[in-house]
Amino acid sequence: MAPVPPPNRPGEPVGVARAAAVVPVPGGPVDRPAPEPSDGPALRPAGQAAPDDESGAPGARSELRRQLRERRRLRAAVLVLVSVVLLGAVPLFFGIRTLSRDPVFDNLDQLNVPGWAAAKTVDEVSGSRWCLLDCRLRERTVTSEKSPEETAGVYESALREDGWQPWKVSRCPEQETKGSYTCWRRDELTLDLWVREPTCVPPPVDGEPAVVPSGDPSAAATKCTGSLVSVKVRNAIDDERTRPQPSTDPSLTGEDPFPTVSADPLGELTPSPS
Repeated sequence: MAPVPPPNRPGEPVGVARAAAVVPVPGGPVDRPAPEPSDGPALRPAGQAAPDDESGAPGARSELRRQLRERRRLRAAVLVLVSVVLLGAVPLFFGIRTLSRDPVFDNLDQLNVPGWAAAKTVDEVSGSRWCLLDCRLRERTVTSEKSPEETAGVYESALREDGWQPWKVSRCPEQETKGSYTCWRRDELTLDLWVREPTCVPPPVDGEPAVVPSGDPSAAATKCTGSLVSVKVRNAIDDERTRPQPSTDPSLTGEDPFPTVSADPLGELTPSPS
């Protein structure tokens, strides 16, 4: 409760009375002016505890900075790991795929032939792709559902579309064969295409292979249809047909360095004409 100012005495100025009215009473509440705002930390009355967010401020800030640094390191490590996996796994995958699968077979798979002309496919590979000791030989055997004539026409047309050129060369085939046998070249590869009638074998009987009667060898082929396709692809440098073929022309042999010696009737040794 504010103290009541004493009444003005006779002859006392009004200003003095008003000044005396604001004199604090000992032991009573003190009216203090409101503090002016400032940029620094607010002053706390003595005995008042610091708020929770400011207690131990130096240690909390250093702990926060340490956690942020750890998070940044973790993010950087994750990014590096992901980059290594993406940059290393993808080439490794395609490298293993390339080594395990010959690209020549992939090219043969892309030939524009109908499904009936490639009902069943069997691939075999021998030799080294880099021609270490032996160059690579690719062999493919395909079962066709139609006749050899129709199958040969389909494969020859597909090879021309794929950039293969007919190759007229001796020893194509190297020996007489039945069916259609043609040779082809493209870039550094040579290809032999052989389309023929299939060799039909009767089904086994009681787990044992059936024996074709010798008197009638066509008995086993009465129900055999379709055709068989053989594709052989080699490196041109390993194909002997790309090299100069030996000739037996006598004009290319020259003089015999060791002429035959014979005796004449007079007993003298004279060289025989070569």
